[in-house]
Amino acid sequence: MFNKYIKLIIAGGISVWAVFQFIDGNIMNGISILFLAGIFVFFYFKNEFILLSFLQLRKQNFEGAGKWLSYIKNPSSALIQKQEGYFNFLHGILVSQTNMTKAEKYFKKALKLGLAMKHDEAMAKLQLGGIAMTKRRKREATMLINEAKKLDTQKVLADQIKMMKNQLKKI
Repeated sequence: MFNKYIKLIIAGGISVWAVFQFIDGNIMNGISILFLAGIFVFFYFKNEFILLSFLQLRKQNFEGAGKWLSYIKNPSSALIQKQEGYFNFLHGILVSQTNMTKAEKYFKKALKLGLAMKHDEAMAKLQLGGIAMTKRRKREATMLINEAKKLDTQKVLADQIKMMKNQLKKI
C-alpha cells in the first residue's frame, strides 16, 4: 500500500509521538503508540500484499493470490530484496499452472534475489527441477532436485522429491 520508505517515515513519526507521550507522563499511551509504530516496521519487512497472497495460496485460491499480487505495481522500488524474491516466487507458482517458461524465469529470479527460508528455496529448486524435467534436461533436473533435497532439512518435500526422482529415471 505504501512505499517502503514511507512506512519507515510513518513509524518514525509515530515513535516521536510516543516519546512526547512518555514526556507528558502518559506511559501506557506511549507504549501503545510504540506498538502502532511496530506495525509499520513489521510491514516494512513483510509486505502486506505478499502476506495476503500467501494466505490465499494456503486456501488453494490462485485467483485471489494473483489479485493481491497485482496490487504491487513496481516491485523493485516498493519492496526490499527478499520481498521481491517472494514476489517472484509467488508469481512463479501462479504462472507454473499455465506457462512453464515464464515460471522458470520467475523462480530463477526469486532464487537470485534470495528467499528467507530454506524450505522455500527448496520448493523453488524443486519446481525448477520439474520444469527442467519436462523440457528433457535430465542433468539440470537431477542437480536441482538434489539441491532441493539438501535444503529440505525438515523433510517437508520428501515425498515430492522421491516422486520426481522416480519420474526422472523414466526419461
